[in-house]
Amino acid sequence: MTLFARRFSIAQCAGTVARMAARRRSETLLVTTVIAGEGARRPDELIVEEPMTVQLDGTTVSTTMRTPGHDYELAVGFCHTEGLLAGFPVLGVRYCANASAVDSEFNVVTVETGGRAPAPRQRLGNATSSCGICGNDAIDELCARLVSLQATTPIPFDVLHAVPDAVRTVQGLFDSTGSVHAAAAFTADGTVLMTREDVGRHNAVDKVIGRMLLDGQLPATGLGLFVSGRASFELVQKAWAAGFSTLIAVSAPTALAVHTARRAGLVLAGFVRADRLNIYSPERIAP
Repeated sequence: MTLFARRFSIAQCAGTVARMAARRRSETLLVTTVIAGEGARRPDELIVEEPMTVQLDGTTVSTTMRTPGHDYELAVGFCHTEGLLAGFPVLGVRYCANASAVDSEFNVVTVETGGRAPAPRQRLGNATSSCGICGNDAIDELCARLVSLQATTPIPFDVLHAVPDAVRTVQGLFDSTGSVHAAAAFTADGTVLMTREDVGRHNAVDKVIGRMLLDGQLPATGLGLFVSGRASFELVQKAWAAGFSTLIAVSAPTALAVHTARRAGLVLAGFVRADRLNIYSPERIAP
């Protein structure tokens, strides 16, 4: 564990974070359920969705809709996968650099590098799957910033088949609400290292990557990244930036995601089930 990771763990015990922990990630509301034409009122647990603004050294770089919780990881992961840190270490993470965390309702997080990271370009819009540039230009921009992944021993197919079910057993928020995505880091033998849930797939991935960066576990060479839902260009970009060797999804990838994975040397599999999967980026799969 890095020195900052130890300090970060201690900081989590402070009063501000303790108050944050008291915030609910789900909310119970009364709804009407209709079965066979008969309606009945019953409580239903719904996931909480709130905006969170990410700042780098005090400059706003993004606002995203997320499920409260693991906010520091989300902010750090986002700054890393977007290349905003430029390799400089994170020296601190806190709520709202310019005002009270309570006043901002714990919805503004600042990542601090002591001003060493390049001045970020301020973004006024929300971070969504449609952000950024398109097609070959997007891949070329990534290739200019990231290097091709080093070859590692392919993760066996039987391990990939088993990962979705293993992750599913620890998706507590999905069990209670049915409306969140999951991301998980796993080893070549199928051990799930950590799982994060969020209303956004990209947020769940950034939370995993942010935690690993804070713990000094990047690049994630030889490890796999699981995502629920589809594998978009954005998720391949994040997996590549974190150094994962394999990305698997329970749904399909986009064409741009496949082209990007092939340029990265990233194994990309979709429709991963206990009895099937599709390999879209097979260059590193042994015969």
